[in-house]
Amino acid sequence: MVLFDLDGTLSDSAPGILGALRHAFTVNGLPPLDPTTEQVLLGPPFYESLPPLIGGEDKLPAVIGAYREKYGAAGMYETSAYAGVRDVLAVLHGSGVRLAVATSKPEHYAKPIVEHLGLAEFFETVGGDELDGSLRTKALVIDKVLGRLGALDPPDVVMVGDRAHDVLGAREHGIRCIGAGWGYGRPGELERAGADPVCAEPRDLLPALGLAA
Repeated sequence: MVLFDLDGTLSDSAPGILGALRHAFTVNGLPPLDPTTEQVLLGPPFYESLPPLIGGEDKLPAVIGAYREKYGAAGMYETSAYAGVRDVLAVLHGSGVRLAVATSKPEHYAKPIVEHLGLAEFFETVGGDELDGSLRTKALVIDKVLGRLGALDPPDVVMVGDRAHDVLGAREHGIRCIGAGWGYGRPGELERAGADPVCAEPRDLLPALGLAA
């Protein structure tokens, strides 16, 4: 079983996410973020990463609300699958490997996005956070997805993700995590978190998973 993160792993979703986030900051009278900080925000749950940047938890509902209004209207579809991802999924699926999506993005958005990308046929399930943010860690999202897939031994499961929280969430379940080095992680982030290995391109996943490219 291979679990895939969505943003920064299966698809480049930065244009839609950052466009909606900039809108949310503007309508809430918040100063714009610098490009480096914007990059760091791609991937982890906003409930975790935004409060220190907006002055606390009390402002979070308004920012999240404005973000979702913009994102749900159009931004969620401003995304594209990384080159080579579909080919890798086709090989894995054709080899009988079970596949699922485990993303910190609310499932409400993740499911139609995976369909929009034309990748839904490869996955048994697409699991994500709840709209109320109750699954605030990647470990909780992974737990939700594994619960749908039935009893699986940790050595039989691999997570693929581009940020440290993917690695740490997998580790809480005793699961190996392969780093998606083509995604949004900062230089050295995945290595420091313990990803094993870090792949430079999607096609490198196949040998990392013991399959011929």
